[in-house]
Amino acid sequence: MRNASLDDITKFLEYKRVAFVGVSRDSQHFSRSLFREFLINGYEPVPVNPLAGEIEGLKCFAHVSDITPRVGAALLMTGSPETTDQALGECHNADIRNIWVYKNVCTIGEHEHLVESCRTHGATVVEGFCPYMFLPNPALVHRVHRFLMKVTGHYPL
Repeated sequence: MRNASLDDITKFLEYKRVAFVGVSRDSQHFSRSLFREFLINGYEPVPVNPLAGEIEGLKCFAHVSDITPRVGAALLMTGSPETTDQALGECHNADIRNIWVYKNVCTIGEHEHLVESCRTHGATVVEGFCPYMFLPNPALVHRVHRFLMKVTGHYPL
């Protein structure tokens, strides 16, 4: 599996309209906090959760393929390897070319195949990095996280 580069992350963040796949209905959940941070930073996050009608006052879509107008990027914050792989498949079918998988979920063999299939069809897939570190003016904890990743050699180049 290929690691994402800083260019891949920068390219992803150039898309201002981003599907937030798996954003929680719980307003205190991490995914909701990140959703709000994207809003604050001028993005138009599009919530995707089949169990919600709206998130943060915005219409919520059940599936990536339901989003209108279409998006060019998707941030996957799904809770299990199976739902992540389902979301990857939906992104691939919807021809979304910029995908960020918040957590690395390589616990099942099909995952690597789906990621490589997306890449083979021209998609950029970022895995495992916390988006907070790459947004403008992150909070202190995220700046410290970014610094520690750089010091330990885990920050993308």
